[in-house]
Amino acid sequence: MRTFGLPEFLFILAAAKWTIALSLIAFAGGAIGGLGVALARTSDSRPLRAAATVFVQVFQGTPLLLQLFLIFFGAPVLGIDINPWVAAGAALILNTSAFLGEIWRGSIQAIARGQWEAAEALGLHYVARMRDVVLPQAFKIALPPTVGYMVQVIKGTSLAAIIGFAEVTRSGQIINNATFQPLVVFSVVAAIYFVLCWPLSLLAARMERRRAAPLAR
Repeated sequence: MRTFGLPEFLFILAAAKWTIALSLIAFAGGAIGGLGVALARTSDSRPLRAAATVFVQVFQGTPLLLQLFLIFFGAPVLGIDINPWVAAGAALILNTSAFLGEIWRGSIQAIARGQWEAAEALGLHYVARMRDVVLPQAFKIALPPTVGYMVQVIKGTSLAAIIGFAEVTRSGQIINNATFQPLVVFSVVAAIYFVLCWPLSLLAARMERRRAAPLAR
């Protein structure tokens, strides 16, 4: 039996790059999908609104772990060869799209109705209205909760360990199986997640205070 030491710590720490990479993939893909969901949810098209609503309800109303299982174990049943990287990325992108879509929908709908009416009075078509008037203002409102949600994305990557994706949690499991020192091993794993998430939490809180300051005057 091995004893937990510097090599074991470095092994877990090295896996943090895969946690960060998976988080960035999930957030980038989720941002694209989330924008589409937000625009669909606030559009004048009833079918688009209905489809986006169903998407959000499905992915917000079911556990991320279940979504991961359905993609990883369901794809081979359909004849699709899939690896843990693709399965974890796809599940996290879809889940992140649903949550960011709702955050951004709320931000878009928070824009004063007068702004929409002014854009319409100027004769701006839908794309120009959203691009030049609504979305720039909604972006400022959405930024703090979006940064805050990145913390949830990082923590959500830990579920990828279940399907064998070698991120921080999975690496901790491997070292624990070799050392049988779960308290030490998973304390290190928790500390790494804390170091990754804490700065984002502080940044989100700071952004929220700065945005709220003018409203309190």
